[in-house]
Amino acid sequence: MREWAIARLGQAGVPDPIVDAELVIGHVLDQSRGQVQAAGLLGSTLSQADAATIDGLLTRRAAREPLQHITGRAPFRQLELLVGPGVFVPRPETEQVAQIAIDALRSMADPEPIGVDLGTGSGAIALALATEVPHARIWACENSAEAYPWTSRNFAEVAAPNATLVFADLADALPELDGTVAVVISNPPYIPAAAIPRDPEVRLFDPAHALFGGTDGLEVVRLVSQTALRLLRPGGFLVMEHGELQGAEIRALLVADGWRAPATHPDYTSRDRATTALRP
Repeated sequence: MREWAIARLGQAGVPDPIVDAELVIGHVLDQSRGQVQAAGLLGSTLSQADAATIDGLLTRRAAREPLQHITGRAPFRQLELLVGPGVFVPRPETEQVAQIAIDALRSMADPEPIGVDLGTGSGAIALALATEVPHARIWACENSAEAYPWTSRNFAEVAAPNATLVFADLADALPELDGTVAVVISNPPYIPAAAIPRDPEVRLFDPAHALFGGTDGLEVVRLVSQTALRLLRPGGFLVMEHGELQGAEIRALLVADGWRAPATHPDYTSRDRATTALRP
């Protein structure tokens, strides 16, 4: 089954057919990838029911439905989040962006520094901050009616006592925190409206609400800048994820808005991935 599954996904153009085949099989059989590999070497047989279930899930993956939609889970740092249609699947590169905010919160002298995640989607960033910086107080907002049920379920499942979720537009969210926040982080939609995402998993399944940022891709970025200026105390820290070619434009935008020391940071593949700045 394993070799057949790998070949099937490879023929469909799935980028990592070995990994995805093993994860699909392991999901059905409740096995790790190592156990799936060992079973393949030993020539273990499957029940007819398990084989049929695996076949159905492979058909979905071959149609380029995201693996995370098929398993219902997406790993993010130390978390396993619930995901599905209507919510953006968190990406590995965002784990590094979250690390910047985690480090910033840990560096604050406050006994309970406040962090805010604007447009939290699945809740990945906010819940990572809350669980990895337990002395911080974390707020998150989301305004998508399709994403919010997933966010709520993740907040309930993780049950971090220092994390608060609100349904609100990031442009006017959390006025009660104005001028008190230590760190604001956001992974806003930043793809220009006319651009067509290359990967079918993104183009066909990720919600447009989480992808497209207006004509130039920066409409929501501008809102994040203004909201963060309102929320952060003087010296507060902004972290914003963006596309690999947008760093210079975002730094210029932040300078024009009055931010200090804007800096762009690469991800693990050396592509520009996030820009930070200090509130004056």
